[in-house]
Amino acid sequence: MTSLPAQPAGRQLGLVIDLDICVGCHACAVNCKEWNSGGHMAPMTDEDPYGPNPLGVWFNRIHSFEAGDGYDSRTVHFPRSCLHCAEPACVTVCPTGASYKRAEDGIVLVNEDICIGCKLCSWACPYGAREYDYDGGVMKKCTLCVDRIYNENLPEADRVPACVATCPVGARHFGDLGDPLSAVSQLVAERQGFDLMPEQGYRPTNKYLPPRPRKTASDAVGAPACLEPASDDGIGNALLRWVDRVLSR
Repeated sequence: MTSLPAQPAGRQLGLVIDLDICVGCHACAVNCKEWNSGGHMAPMTDEDPYGPNPLGVWFNRIHSFEAGDGYDSRTVHFPRSCLHCAEPACVTVCPTGASYKRAEDGIVLVNEDICIGCKLCSWACPYGAREYDYDGGVMKKCTLCVDRIYNENLPEADRVPACVATCPVGARHFGDLGDPLSAVSQLVAERQGFDLMPEQGYRPTNKYLPPRPRKTASDAVGAPACLEPASDDGIGNALLRWVDRVLSR
């Protein structure tokens, strides 16, 4: 089995995903697919993509759920990818060392050269973040765009994962979650971000920000509690009443 880094660095790169403003547009998934089709874990294979049984590798998948009842109900769009856990069972279960966690930044990767496609890592991951490439016979997963975030040929502002760069509403954030003073760590603290399935004990690096409470009262959005009746005085109101009668015939 594979060991975790004996002395991991304090740096833990990861994502913070805001479930309050994610609109489920799938732009993150599509741009992830586009970038990684020529990136570190390329190719991102597809089999029969337009047929009745499409099969392919996607590092990022978006699920939509209906939550709550009545006025409190809402649609929640939930992006799911590798969480780059601090205690990843997908690594410790690997018999060849193909799955490993980097000591310098906490990113979990797969070495395809020594992966035997046994799928033990996919069974060990409770988040369903592993993707089996049937063409190559190996496991693949989110890399946090490791070939992009360290690419000095890109402008510094572009050295973020492809999913973060493309999100049209700014629902995805990237940074060092091992630093309590980083922007992403402060965002998690401010919005009471949470771990996915913390009871599993894998300590995921990626965090989710919960949806904010719904604003159902009129005063919450700046509207008056009730509308004042319109005055009957004036030629303007008389004209509007006449127009209303004409249109109601």
